[in-house]
Amino acid sequence: MPAIPPVAVVSVHPLDWVVLASYLACVVLAGMWFGKFTRSSDDFFFGGQRFSWWLVGISCVATLVGSYSFVQYAQTGFKFGLCSILPYTNEWFVLPLFLVGWLPIVYYNRVQSIPEYFERRFDRRTRMLVLVLMLIYLEGYVSINLLTIGIFMKGLFGGEVIYWAVLMAVLSGLYLHAGGQTSVLMTDLLQGFLLLAVGLAVFLMGIFYLGGFRPFWEGLPPGHRLPFTAFNQSPQLNFVGDFWNDAIVGTFAFYFINQGVLMRFLSARSVRDGRKAMLLVVVVLMPLAAVAVSGAGWVGRAMVAHGQLPVDAADPTAMQELAEIIFVKVTRLICSPGVFGLVVAAVVAALMSTLDTLITAVSAVAINDIWRTARPGREDAYYLKWARRVAIIATVVGIALVPLFEGHFDSIYQALSHFTSTIAPPLVVVIVLGTLWRGLTARAAFWTLAVGSVTIFLSLFDPFYKLITPLAHGIPVNPDAPYTYVRALFGLVVSLGLAVGISTLDPRKQGKDPSGLVLGSLHEAIERFKGGAPNWLAFGRTARLPLVIAEGDGLMLRLPADVMSRLAIEPGDVVHVADARRWLGGFRSLSLKAGAAADGDAAVLSPEAVEQGNLEAQRPVRVEKIL
Repeated sequence: MPAIPPVAVVSVHPLDWVVLASYLACVVLAGMWFGKFTRSSDDFFFGGQRFSWWLVGISCVATLVGSYSFVQYAQTGFKFGLCSILPYTNEWFVLPLFLVGWLPIVYYNRVQSIPEYFERRFDRRTRMLVLVLMLIYLEGYVSINLLTIGIFMKGLFGGEVIYWAVLMAVLSGLYLHAGGQTSVLMTDLLQGFLLLAVGLAVFLMGIFYLGGFRPFWEGLPPGHRLPFTAFNQSPQLNFVGDFWNDAIVGTFAFYFINQGVLMRFLSARSVRDGRKAMLLVVVVLMPLAAVAVSGAGWVGRAMVAHGQLPVDAADPTAMQELAEIIFVKVTRLICSPGVFGLVVAAVVAALMSTLDTLITAVSAVAINDIWRTARPGREDAYYLKWARRVAIIATVVGIALVPLFEGHFDSIYQALSHFTSTIAPPLVVVIVLGTLWRGLTARAAFWTLAVGSVTIFLSLFDPFYKLITPLAHGIPVNPDAPYTYVRALFGLVVSLGLAVGISTLDPRKQGKDPSGLVLGSLHEAIERFKGGAPNWLAFGRTARLPLVIAEGDGLMLRLPADVMSRLAIEPGDVVHVADARRWLGGFRSLSLKAGAAADGDAAVLSPEAVEQGNLEAQRPVRVEKIL
């Protein structure tokens, strides 16, 4: 297969260097500062489950927009038009099941890793197989992101891909090693704003450069003004293939089996906040991100039509070469010195925000599924120490895998699609069926993962890829990369057939009790989470009051009797206490149980609880009942 072509080397003004270096320094220093508030493995992996929905949602966008996004989707927008927004507007397929099923199941069951869910739902050997597949999935994602930023930075500044990959990995690792999920969330808040603001600004500046919206729109070929690409005619990008690969397998994989994304939502202070964060992502932020990452490609195509980018539009080779560098070409043309440096910083932010989440995910899986089993019963500080070490190891492995992807695919998007459609379908089928259907047996889950993965892997090669042809909807075969996208449908069909068939024929249908782990039994998970019957009265109501520190209550909150009555709080209810300044997004907060009523008019916490919640004694707090 042909190598991924590098972007064109462009001149970089000294002011651009200053802006880029300043940005990198600010992010690293901020992340390391937030790291000092990480005191436990729960803080490292889940940020203490304390953050507000809006902070989780914005930081999640920074994770979803990968380092390849600006370059790849600008190229897709240049070649195919407005249909380039599709991969960033597919989340609604996963929305219902995620909101009502998967998120509350893993939250209320206190699931710390995806493999852990598979053991609790099925058996240990299924957990071990999922562990292997998960580590391959996550490390492959790490490597593809490092490859992308290496190619981009080489095109801008020269040097070698691997050197830039190492540098970016080290910068991300500095604050990730210190603070884990807390540092990731707080720095990704900044980076999420930067990604959206810069991407949308490039699009708007491009329209202004063209002379307004009308010249922009008229410069697009008629087919580029449509939201969908051709159904099945182009092996490079077709609607039906991208639907199965991205909208179904890719979206479910990202939200159900990507440990990093799941950890982001589990860092919310409640299931309610996690749901609100997901709605913010799907309804508002991802459509904006779709425009932000594709806009330069659309503008570039209009510039070609108006003669502002010199190229022979009738020459397919020339247009392909321009498409490969269109993001850099457009941004360099319309951006002044300093602004271009900010654009480069946004692309770097896309890498760092995705990379830090993935590496934290690898660390979480390794510690919770391997190290706690191999070294049980140790103090939490021991696991926190190893979590930081594993984060470094995961980064090194990701760097080592860069040459495996470099030079073997036509584009980064193709590399990612090949990878996802090969690894994800069996995992998606087992986890979705396991969530919805009590009848999925442990034997069916294991053999679906094992046989399904081997079958899909064989379909990469001749003559086995011909097995996909009956399901290919007439898509022409590209001999260099046969059925890149529709392989996902093949994987779904094979895995679904295995799962249902083996479960139906399995003579040992009775296995572990799935109560609380499937959709119809959430009430049992909620009761286990709280340690008693849930209290939904006055749900979402809050109260603001002063804070008093007193010895002797441990991790328990005592409230005045009138506040407990107004919020319908009973002793033993789960409550969230946070610094009253809402703009902190829950950074200074914690969840704990309510105790007996207190005298006076203040909330009473122990010094231990105040320290764990990063609270300040002189600041009032806001109390909300969670459950």
